[in-house]
Amino acid sequence: MSPTPTRRQPDATRQRLLDAAFAEIHRYGYHASSLDQILRATDVTKGALYHHFRNKQALGLAVIDEVVRPWIETRWRPMLESDRPLQAAIDHVSAHADTVDDDMLALGCPFANLVQELAGSEPAFQQPLFDIFFEWKRGLMESVRKSQAIGEGRTDVDPEDIAVFVISAIEGMWAIAKASRCHEQFRASHRGLVLFLESMRA
Repeated sequence: MSPTPTRRQPDATRQRLLDAAFAEIHRYGYHASSLDQILRATDVTKGALYHHFRNKQALGLAVIDEVVRPWIETRWRPMLESDRPLQAAIDHVSAHADTVDDDMLALGCPFANLVQELAGSEPAFQQPLFDIFFEWKRGLMESVRKSQAIGEGRTDVDPEDIAVFVISAIEGMWAIAKASRCHEQFRASHRGLVLFLESMRA
């Protein structure tokens, strides 16, 4: 999410604030996150912060839309864009198990963390978080349909059922990993999901 060299300085400042806010919220949660800490991390003035984001809520909503949403999108778009969506999903899950470091394992999935903290108590955040889930589900459903259409995947399964199950499995992996802080548990859950995906072959 780093700014490109061709961006104008105001855009670069805004992106630094978003990146720092994402890191702060991921580590401490939205409610416990500190605007002062975000300013210290970015060396940005409070006036510059409020130029880009009128308050903490606006900053949090921008983090969800501009950082968390693209992060989740990387979980489903490669499958949808692949000529063999099911195989792409299997390859992605197999590779992902060993890409998470100790810090990420302890912090958990940023999307799931925000859903658990905000979706039931902060109305302004409910729809943006639901939209991310809906886009994720829709992308997986389209991937399943594509896999079925090309004869790669089973046709006796409902794409929505598969999509919701896979999302639930992925978020469950993160929850177990966060609770146990155990890489082997994380790898084991990935192996289980790969077995399920393999069972979806035509």
